[in-house]
Amino acid sequence: MSQEKRKPRTVDVLPSDGGWGWVIVAGCFMVTICTRAVTRCISIFFVEFQMHFGHDYSGTAWIHSLVDCTTMLCADKPLTLTLKIVTSGISHQHMFSSWQCCDSSPLGSFIGNRFSCRVAVILGGLLASTGLVLSSFATSLEFLYLSLGVLTGVGFALSYTPAISMVGAYFSERKALAFGIAMSGSGIGTFILAPVVQLLIDYYSWRGALLILGGFVSNLCVCGALLRPIVLKEDEDEACPLARDSECGFKAPTEKEALQTKMDSERCSSSSSSSSSCSVSSLSCFQSLQEYSFLLMPDFLVLAGSFLFLANGCSLPFVYLVPYALDVGVSHHQAAFLMSILGIVDIIGNITFGWLTDRRWLKRHRKLCYMFALGMEGLCCLFIPLLRTFALLVPFSVLYGYFDGAYVALIPVVTSDVVGTSQLSSALGVAYFLHAIPYLLSPPIGGWLVDTTGSYTATFFLSGFSLIASSLLLFTAAVVRRCHQRQPRHGGANGAQAAPTGDPCCKSEPADFYSPKNKDMMITNTPATTS
Repeated sequence: MSQEKRKPRTVDVLPSDGGWGWVIVAGCFMVTICTRAVTRCISIFFVEFQMHFGHDYSGTAWIHSLVDCTTMLCADKPLTLTLKIVTSGISHQHMFSSWQCCDSSPLGSFIGNRFSCRVAVILGGLLASTGLVLSSFATSLEFLYLSLGVLTGVGFALSYTPAISMVGAYFSERKALAFGIAMSGSGIGTFILAPVVQLLIDYYSWRGALLILGGFVSNLCVCGALLRPIVLKEDEDEACPLARDSECGFKAPTEKEALQTKMDSERCSSSSSSSSSCSVSSLSCFQSLQEYSFLLMPDFLVLAGSFLFLANGCSLPFVYLVPYALDVGVSHHQAAFLMSILGIVDIIGNITFGWLTDRRWLKRHRKLCYMFALGMEGLCCLFIPLLRTFALLVPFSVLYGYFDGAYVALIPVVTSDVVGTSQLSSALGVAYFLHAIPYLLSPPIGGWLVDTTGSYTATFFLSGFSLIASSLLLFTAAVVRRCHQRQPRHGGANGAQAAPTGDPCCKSEPADFYSPKNKDMMITNTPATTS
């Protein structure tokens, strides 16, 4: 009896799509406010830190860099929740929610698996709150590096992932709606917190503002207490996800392959303990190699290079928009309101652009839409040096926020088109890791440019050209691929179309397939029929 009482209360049911699940959604909504929105508002403290400690732009920028990088570096491998979302009836315009929630920190995974998601979120809340409170007593910039950059960043990483995963556990049919509400806390929280943080700085100084934020972030512990553990029954009738052939697109596993997999698992379970351990270890190594086989795909290598340019450019405006606005004479409250506009329009861009690219007439051009969003975001950054009043900076915040949300909505879709749904989880994990490196280095580099040149022009040019380079890299690869595919078709003396080379992938057209249960549209490549 004593052991049974120690066990956490669990519910062994299928997702109820309601009930306590909406409490989980509300808790996750608060978690995204306390983590992602607070992280964005750290840039409001930039000028305060710089003036108080007397450091240059480059040294001050390390604080924001460490918060973002600590959270990203803690992102190891996305949860398999992403794959379940894509294959369980959720349309592609809602995949942005799954991308944002799928980073799973190794420390958070260990605590969540060893204890529970509730413990992980509560522990993360304690660490993040402690980091903010300690930062209010900082005596040097190096102190802030550890307290606000590392300690608070680790706390955010611990809290964010388990809370999001609990939403997926409680919902099935309404999973898209649940994730949409939960993830909207990032933009709505930024919209509300940005002016509030500036008011706190005006009334209580930056130390008092950080102390109050520490108390506010401690609500993560309350949110964690709401995460009631749940044990889900396996739904055997759920449609199996389609595996991706690295050359010819998607393909469904045959009955022979499924039977062979089952026989292998039974053979491992019936063998002796020593041989079983050896077999399981070998199988685990083989699965790990197969899981990351997409790293050798040329298309993914191009996409990875694009992610590096993207992360290098997108982080700079969030760090330097408020300092730039203050430098050109905008008031503190108006500069904070620019961040509010960025936050709320980001959510609008997520939803509307995702919905538009899910329409049938744009579905085949999603990658082109992704390139367009990146290019427009880069152009916005190039025009910032000409915008020197609040009235001109407001349209920039609107446009940049919209296209920032637009490309975020398409990242999981574009990645899925390259590696397939079967490897999407691992591919997004690599994408998070690739984002971490520029997130750490680009803000200090931008600060160094400000210190060297005496203006923000070079910093925003670096941001704009990086985003445009990310778009042009993908566009160039697409043009080269199209030219390479057209070469075999013009062979022969009379200019007739060349005969097929035996590789069915050389002649393929996208076709739409649906899973048998959920009728979720999947894009696959099938050989074109010739008359």
